[in-house]
Amino acid sequence: MSLLSQSTVSNKISLSGVGIHTGKRAKLNILPSSPNSGIIFKRVDLKNNNIVIPNFENVSEATLCTTISNEYGVKVSTIEHLMAALLGLGIDNAVIELDSQEVPILDGSAKNFVKILKETGLKNSDVPIKLIKINNRVEIEDGKKFISIEKSNTTLEIEFEINYENQLINKQKNKISVFEDKLEDVFNSRTFCLYEDIEKLKKIGLGKGGSLNNAIVVKDNKILNEEGLRNKNEFVNHKILDCMGDLYLVGYRLIGSLKCRQGGHSLTNKLLRKIFSDHRNYSLLEIKGKNLPHSLINNRQNLKSIA
Repeated sequence: MSLLSQSTVSNKISLSGVGIHTGKRAKLNILPSSPNSGIIFKRVDLKNNNIVIPNFENVSEATLCTTISNEYGVKVSTIEHLMAALLGLGIDNAVIELDSQEVPILDGSAKNFVKILKETGLKNSDVPIKLIKINNRVEIEDGKKFISIEKSNTTLEIEFEINYENQLINKQKNKISVFEDKLEDVFNSRTFCLYEDIEKLKKIGLGKGGSLNNAIVVKDNKILNEEGLRNKNEFVNHKILDCMGDLYLVGYRLIGSLKCRQGGHSLTNKLLRKIFSDHRNYSLLEIKGKNLPHSLINNRQNLKSIA
């Protein structure tokens, strides 16, 4: 079975944990799905109108996490880490059942999602994968924030830069190729916040489930988590992880070269809306046979494949 065909999970996967913003416990199941069905969220705690599609047009809130909603106002929030894991491992189709509004934060990264997905493995179909290829440069500048995307021949590149006044975080920059590089450091990088922002989050009803078990907390020039950082670029790598997850809201794997400075969920979503406001900016491609370079399948070679 060709690795250029669409894939889903080989068996049901179950996870549970607390939502970092709602503070509510949630159980999540990832189920196999048929080709061309895409990624679908299903709120199983609701009987009616409980299907929510992770599409950039369905993003209803992008403050500190990505929240999607359907036409009936049913929401699923903090989807970005799971979506990044699905993109990075090349999973095209899956039904994600959730018995609460917010996806469990687990350890604050995509590490545990990736681990269980790899252990379970993929089931490949005989249906070719589809890609969205960027044709024209699109950019948005908003004060110190900037994001752009332009065409790339074979991969999805993300170059991200952050600049904090905090002396420990300070300025960090990193660049990855989603379909060519080993992504362990990105997958393992946790969400983070400044100690002085914790009360601000609580006042606006966010961060109710946050702790040192699921977020890096920085106070002045000290990291309060006993284990310290997992990699030297963990702060900017987590921003790249978020960006990966938000980009997968186009519904397909994306081929393009993205650069972002001081951005986040909202800026990425604005970029996607601008791209798709003009059909000349992109092309939808179906890949058949062996006419695609190996770079797109590198990150799937360590997964079990079931024909």
